[in-house]
Amino acid sequence: MLSRIADVLVPSVGRLSVTTDPGFTITPGSLFVANRTSLADPAIVLAALHRLGAHPAVMAAAGPWRIPVLGRVLAHEGHIPVVRGDRQAAAALDLAAQTLEQGRSVLIYAEGGLPRRRDAAEAAPGSFRSGVARLADRTGAPLVPVGQAGARRISSGGAVKQFAGLATAPLRRPGLHVHVGAPVDLAGHLEGCLPRARTAATAAWRTAAGRLGEAAGLAAQDTGAKS
Repeated sequence: MLSRIADVLVPSVGRLSVTTDPGFTITPGSLFVANRTSLADPAIVLAALHRLGAHPAVMAAAGPWRIPVLGRVLAHEGHIPVVRGDRQAAAALDLAAQTLEQGRSVLIYAEGGLPRRRDAAEAAPGSFRSGVARLADRTGAPLVPVGQAGARRISSGGAVKQFAGLATAPLRRPGLHVHVGAPVDLAGHLEGCLPRARTAATAAWRTAAGRLGEAAGLAAQDTGAKS
């Protein structure tokens, strides 16, 4: 799902729409921060960003890099493996910083993992880990919040439900929406970086969820995300 096949795969399993804040432009070396909800959302976010002309390197759990052919492809395309709970996690941040400083954008999932829910409903982004704050402070890269909604309509729940969702998605064609917000300059504001980043990502997610008509209860969830 981290490869260029996202451009072909996503339209076959759902109806993707993309919006941006007024006056949005792609700036080289941006740090895209997206909410994490499903195994399907990396492909959805990449397909949306490709439509806007952005082709970021993706920071993701290192599992796919252990698959011989796929691992070589991901490495060749410049994507960044993250070994969680290991010293190599710091090396991933170093590589991401180098990528940003070279002018290529990076997509990071600041929550660090999938939510432990089995339903297909939308929910506000969870707590952010410190990596996004350290990257923004170290490189001065503008943070671009990305909100996606609908991925859980394709893939959510336990293994059987995940498989069933993926298998039936081409027939169901669920709605998918990605909203990209205005850049946020977090350089020099390390202490307050995580709350500002999460607030911006939550606002982008609320817009995406609202576009799919899933506005019920979002205000309450948004309040909980800011607490």
